[in-house]
Amino acid sequence: METFEVAAEHEGERLDKYLSMIFDEAASQAGRTPQSRSFLQKLIKDGQVFVNDSVRKANYRLKAEDFVSVRIPDAVETPILPEDIPLDILYEDEDLLIVNKPKGMVVHPSAGHYSGTLVNAVMYHCKDGLSGINGEIRPGIVHRIDMDTTGSLIVCKNDESHLFIAEQMKEHSVNRRYRGIVCGAVKEDEGVIRAPIGRHPTERKKMAVNEKNGKEAVTHYKVLERLNSYTYMEFRLETGRTHQIRVHMASIGHPLLGDSLYSSGKSPYKLQGQTLHAMTIGFIHPRSKAYLEISAPLPEYFVKILQDLR
Repeated sequence: METFEVAAEHEGERLDKYLSMIFDEAASQAGRTPQSRSFLQKLIKDGQVFVNDSVRKANYRLKAEDFVSVRIPDAVETPILPEDIPLDILYEDEDLLIVNKPKGMVVHPSAGHYSGTLVNAVMYHCKDGLSGINGEIRPGIVHRIDMDTTGSLIVCKNDESHLFIAEQMKEHSVNRRYRGIVCGAVKEDEGVIRAPIGRHPTERKKMAVNEKNGKEAVTHYKVLERLNSYTYMEFRLETGRTHQIRVHMASIGHPLLGDSLYSSGKSPYKLQGQTLHAMTIGFIHPRSKAYLEISAPLPEYFVKILQDLR
């Protein structure tokens, strides 16, 4: 248990903001990695943060001479085992690597997928060199893409890199551009879809445009090529909600080709899931502070479909 006394200058500060500031200062003085904001907010939500021995919410306004106590649980060692699975590495240095994830590979372990995941593969490749910010089942993973979506994915090798890139994700400053083939002829050459996304009210596996309970979601799109009854498109994510591109395009009547979850029609090709590729990712590098942009080539199946449609 760590305890801090609130100074007069922090009177009226929100509990979550105060904690973030205090832990940042303590980490800087000790020369160690600070705790992430999401980690501290989870501690508050789980009742592990006390003000004068009482559990308080994140928006609680502090008073001078309050005593804030934080109980930080012991780290849990990951039960996930490294596996010698080939990786298509697009870029690698001492802080991170960018991999080209293949279709059908789950990013991190979950119920029903405890092996054969990207995490298993990068644990083998990086040995002990992975960030641990996300806890015991997602070492190194700062963001994700769907199992049947291919393309660029960042893996962090240390906590400093993880926090630096996670902050860019939170600020929506990471440049994420996707390529996809959608059903039908999209009318506008380019546009923006602004529609909140949340869990589908009746179907547990699906997400949906949810005005009442959804989170802000913004997708920019541009037509690259019109292909008879299909459209080849580029998407730029301003936010990163689960299934965002798939949900947004289905919501305007143009689901991704092969997306059985959000489309009722049958695909003319024997596809394994949606025709969607995370092509380009760009961000400020955590060590050099220079902009780094990496692109993953379109997978072979995607190229063949484009050729057939032409």
